[in-house]
Amino acid sequence: MQTIQELLASRDQNTVHSVGPNDTLFQAVTRMVDMNIGAVLVVEDDTIKGIFSERDYLRFIAKEGHSARETPIHQVMTRKVVYVTPDATLDSVMGIMTEARIRHIPILSEGRLMGIVSIGDLVKQISSDQGVHINTLEEYISDGYPGPDMSSSRRANG
Repeated sequence: MQTIQELLASRDQNTVHSVGPNDTLFQAVTRMVDMNIGAVLVVEDDTIKGIFSERDYLRFIAKEGHSARETPIHQVMTRKVVYVTPDATLDSVMGIMTEARIRHIPILSEGRLMGIVSIGDLVKQISSDQGVHINTLEEYISDGYPGPDMSSSRRANG
């Protein structure tokens, strides 16, 4: 079963986009749009203070009458950040994200930020892994598996 560490290693880059707690909602949303991402971490002095996602912004817009250009991110970010370690399996992380109803999760190792993954990253990788597994089984079933030739022993025993 593949781990988050293996997923991170397979990526071209593991850039984590972040904003400071006093940056405005407008700055955060602009960064998210420019980078085509659904969430940014809120970081201060190399410490994760929160996470801000598209959902947080929608909730803010629906409930508040404040301006996104003036509101600091720390007022609307999610403070309780769920995270996983690099040794977590993709299936376990999928379960955590489903249970917590979140779409983005940071990866921390000994307090150090290693990256962030989205539910889309996990679905894409799990689907790819299952495709490889299915192809291998199909080849095995159709005698296309590159193993020892058993045809002569089948004839002798069959």
